Amino acid sequence: MNPTIAHNITEFAYLASIVLFIMSLKWLSSPETARRGVRVGEIGMAIAILTTLFATGIIQYQWILIGLAVGGLVGIPLGLVKTTAVPQRTALSHSFGALSASLIGISEYYLHPALTTKFGMVEISLEVIIGSLTFTGSLIAAGKLQEILPQRPITYKGQNVVSLSILAAAIGLGIALMFHPGFTILFPIMVGVSLLFGVMLVTPIGGADMPTVISLLNSYAGLADALLGFVLNSRVLIVAGALDGASGLILSIIMCKAMNRSFTNVLFGAFGQVQAGAAAGKEERTVRSATPEDAADILKAASNVVVVPGYGMAVAQAQHKVRELYDILTRQGINVTFGVHPVAGRMPGHMNVLLAEADIPYDKLLEMDQVNSDMVQTDVALIIGANDVTNPAARTDPSSPIYGMPIIDVDKARTVMVIKRSLNPGFAGIDNPLYYMDKTLMLFGDAKSFVGEIVRELQGGHQL
Repeated sequence: MNPTIAHNITEFAYLASIVLFIMSLKWLSSPETARRGVRVGEIGMAIAILTTLFATGIIQYQWILIGLAVGGLVGIPLGLVKTTAVPQRTALSHSFGALSASLIGISEYYLHPALTTKFGMVEISLEVIIGSLTFTGSLIAAGKLQEILPQRPITYKGQNVVSLSILAAAIGLGIALMFHPGFTILFPIMVGVSLLFGVMLVTPIGGADMPTVISLLNSYAGLADALLGFVLNSRVLIVAGALDGASGLILSIIMCKAMNRSFTNVLFGAFGQVQAGAAAGKEERTVRSATPEDAADILKAASNVVVVPGYGMAVAQAQHKVRELYDILTRQGINVTFGVHPVAGRMPGHMNVLLAEADIPYDKLLEMDQVNSDMVQTDVALIIGANDVTNPAARTDPSSPIYGMPIIDVDKARTVMVIKRSLNPGFAGIDNPLYYMDKTLMLFGDAKSFVGEIVRELQGGHQL
């Protein structure tokens, strides 16, 4: 084939991939078009990969096929995890992407360190530093989410000074390499320091901040990919990485706004420690509990019900029982909507994914501002495993670590019912005064089993 024609076909294919990536991101922003966005993104990536394979003059494909086989063996099981494990699987995906970017950057440096320009060395250093810290940071995040590592913040005096000094050391080594690319001994030290910084960056962060941390790590991984695109002179990689990095950053801003916190507070605030005396406070107060029969009677008499899902629903895999509850209440003429807090669960959109899996209608999933505007007219607010995002202390207690965080105002409903295994605090590690209000009924038990019991009671003791 004529080289000019081949070049034009390659450029057109890459352009098509870029357009598909942009459209994929656009469609992923809405639940109604999310599936289309996923498919279009997959097509765009397939075109980019095939174009690269056929356009770079590859002579032997043995190592490429080995890589595809190994990646498939690892990726297929990761794709088949339960919905509750999606957050940690997402963190692992970020770590793998960042690792691959780092390894390619490292190989590019060692192929020709003496020939690398100053600007090229800046690109490689930044890409390897960001990729390395994202790799280890994502592994720590996955470990916390999987509860292999402690979810509480692990802090010590002067930790921020130590962590930032390590980051400064990595940047300093990168600057030294910029002026002296041939000093190859400095490069592995820079990589090791960057890996260490990733561990120290995420270890002090508590479980309550994991949704924001995951979106930030996604942004870092995208930035590493974009920088790798500059290193390899790949426009499609630059655009794909920039889209990933920008979308992750925007999502992180949304998450921080939802918690009324800044990036620095998330990264260095050590949020998530259990408050001293919380247990004692729980012992001194009493709660009103109810049975599935009581809950069913209250729901029968309601006209408007708002369901607020949280991580407890995910753990119990109760979303399909919740769909049964929605169906039977709707058939009885009761208006049922779902109040979804932006940081409910352990990753952005966690509750939306679960409810979509159970085929809950998209128009019934309301954002926090929408549901709060109607909460005063709500007969029953049914909380299923949500803790901190319904804690009224965020509005009323200036001493609370979540004070100022926007919440779903379930305490303004006429009746509040909370399905929860116990009175243990949520990720933020603080007590919830909602549980002790006169209008609140605690429904203690596994969410899936308890919702199933309510459904049976609503149907007169018979299953659907």
